Amino acid sequence: MIKKTLLAVAAVAVAGAASAFPDKPITIVVPFAAGGPTDKVARDFAEAVRKPLGNATIVVENVGGAGGTLGAARVAKATPDGHTLLLYHIGMSTSPGLYRKLPFSVLDDFEFVGMVNDVPMTLIGRPNLPANNFAELRKWINDNKGKVNLANAGLGAASHLCGLLFQQALQVEMTTVPYKGTAPAMTDILGGQVDIMCDQTTNTTSQIEAGKVKAYAVSTMQPLTTPALKNLPTLDSQGLKGFNVSIWHGVYAPKGTPKPVLDKLNAALREALKDPEFVKRQEALGAVIVTDNRLTPEGHKKFVADEINKWGAAIKAAGQYAD
Repeated sequence: MIKKTLLAVAAVAVAGAASAFPDKPITIVVPFAAGGPTDKVARDFAEAVRKPLGNATIVVENVGGAGGTLGAARVAKATPDGHTLLLYHIGMSTSPGLYRKLPFSVLDDFEFVGMVNDVPMTLIGRPNLPANNFAELRKWINDNKGKVNLANAGLGAASHLCGLLFQQALQVEMTTVPYKGTAPAMTDILGGQVDIMCDQTTNTTSQIEAGKVKAYAVSTMQPLTTPALKNLPTLDSQGLKGFNVSIWHGVYAPKGTPKPVLDKLNAALREALKDPEFVKRQEALGAVIVTDNRLTPEGHKKFVADEINKWGAAIKAAGQYAD
C-alpha cells in the first residue's frame, strides 16, 4: 500500500513538473563555434520553437571542441528536466566511429526528441582557383596530387565527413586542413589560403550567391531547387556515381528526462517546423524540413542507430580516428 502511494505521489510530481515546463530559460547547446551552419540552424530553430513552448526564453550556447563531443557530453550530464537540450548534426552518428573513447553513449545517454532538417552539401573552391567547373577541377586535382589543400571544420565536422568520402570517390589523397569551426575555414577559402571544401548549403549558399567562392557541385542525387544553387550539377551526374551526402540535424535531451516533458518538446518541435519564417529561412539555404517518421523519438533513434552502422564502416575503411 505504501509503495503504491509513493508511486502515485511520484507520478503526480512528474505530471506537475511537465505541466509547468518550461519554468525557466531553456538552453540549446550547439557543439560548435558561433557563426557556423549548425549554429545558424539552432538559432533559427530556437526562435521558431519559442512560441509553441509558451514564449519561453531560449538561449543558444556554443560549446565547441573535439568535433562536437564536448558539447554533447555537457548535455548528457545535465539535469534531465528538459531545460538543457542539444542540437547536433550527423556527428551524433559518426562520433562512435571516429573516437575510440567517448564520454557518453549516443544511444544510451540521451533522449531523442526529433529531427529538424536535412542539409545538402556543396563543393566549393577559393575564388582564384583555375578550375571553372567540376571537370576542370577534377583534372586540376589529378595534375596537382599531393598539393591540393582540402579544408574542414575539424574532425567529425560535416565538412570533414564529406571531404573524406570525396577523396575516397576520387581515389586521391589530399592534404586536409582542419579548423576550429566552419567560419575560420570559410575565411581562409575566401582568402585563398586553402583550395577546396565540401560544406553544408546553410554555410555556403550566401557566399555562392555573392560570387565570393567558386561552386562546383552538390552532394545530393537530385539537383537542388534553391535559386542560388539550382544550376549546380550533382557529383553523381559528373562521374562520382552514387555520391549522396546530406547532413541532418536533431534535438536531444539528457537521459531520464520525464516522458511528459519529452512529449511537450516533441509537440513544440513539430509546430516549430511548420513556422512559415523558419521554413522560408531553411529553404533559402537549401535545407529540407523533415516530415517523415524521424520526427518521432522512436523513428529518430532508429535512424541514428542505422547511421552509426553506416558511418562506422566508412570511417574504418578510411582509417581516420581521433585519440
